[in-house]
Amino acid sequence: MKTVAIVGSVGLPARYGGWETLVDNLTRRLSKSFDFTVYCSAKKYTEKLAEYNGAKLSYVSLDSNGVQSIVYDLLSMLKAVRYADTILVLGVSGCVFLPIVKFVSGKRFIVNIDGLEWRRGKWGRFAKWFLKLSEAVAVRFADVVVADNKAIQDYIGSEYGRESTLIAYGGDHAVRPLRDNGILSRYGLGGRRYAFKVCRIEPENNIDLIIRSFKFYRGLDLVIVGNWNHSKYGIRLREEHGHLPHVHLLDPVYDHDILNQMRAACHIYIHGHSAGGTNPSLVEAMSLGLPVVAYGCVFNRETTCDQALFFNSADELVGVLSNLDDELIADVGLKMKRLADQLYTWDKISSCYAELF
Repeated sequence: MKTVAIVGSVGLPARYGGWETLVDNLTRRLSKSFDFTVYCSAKKYTEKLAEYNGAKLSYVSLDSNGVQSIVYDLLSMLKAVRYADTILVLGVSGCVFLPIVKFVSGKRFIVNIDGLEWRRGKWGRFAKWFLKLSEAVAVRFADVVVADNKAIQDYIGSEYGRESTLIAYGGDHAVRPLRDNGILSRYGLGGRRYAFKVCRIEPENNIDLIIRSFKFYRGLDLVIVGNWNHSKYGIRLREEHGHLPHVHLLDPVYDHDILNQMRAACHIYIHGHSAGGTNPSLVEAMSLGLPVVAYGCVFNRETTCDQALFFNSADELVGVLSNLDDELIADVGLKMKRLADQLYTWDKISSCYAELF
């Protein structure tokens, strides 16, 4: 049985994040075919399990995000090359060291470069430079480069002249609940028609644009679930707009049953992400059959095969909202569900990774 180490995620059990959901589904579906070890951030787990989903868990006493992620990934790779046939690296933070680690070990590396992390507005000039450098090194030295979106694949080809393997994310772990159980009423949403969004509260997710649109459009409530207190940007938005009676800026919801009830009951799903590739929350919304209104960047158009409704400004979003009717909403929701069932199931995604392993 081939041994596979997975580096770069927070770890298992999966909690809140696309990488962790990917690792959870890969190990659950493929652990009978591959001997997995998953590297986990010891800082994120009070209970340190030895195994999960049939995969061994190994802990590194560093944060998997931020500046510490560079050393976290490096230490994980150095441990993994002692025994693994293949190392799957999620993200590029530690890949600046990839040429040395690969030269010394001779092991096989698969790197999923994620979105174009260096483009995100939250990073300063040095961080952007470093992430772009890490991306370039990852693409140059990985045995296999994985792109999660056709636009990312095209970028790798045009920027680096390198072929990559296109593997998106699954979304069918998001399922419609059988009943409400009073969740909507608990959050003040019972009986309301609302637009819904769940995301990290960051500028590139166009939170400000979306909220400004709903200051003018009051035909629906707006519900956004996210980490408002994590940054000055989020705190400012909540202070400026939290008083609006039809705008609900809710704290993170980590229970997926509750989150799915809130998503499944929405009138439309608004996706404002402008950076990254195939976003997990978008394919989850598609799997739930939600009518998607998305920011019109190339990543979102590729993910939805250009069949969602799109906006590029606050005025355009107000226009889309003003022209919604029940027939259009039902049609878009049906298209999203069909695409998700065809492209974004975990069985399909896992089979693609199994071929690489």
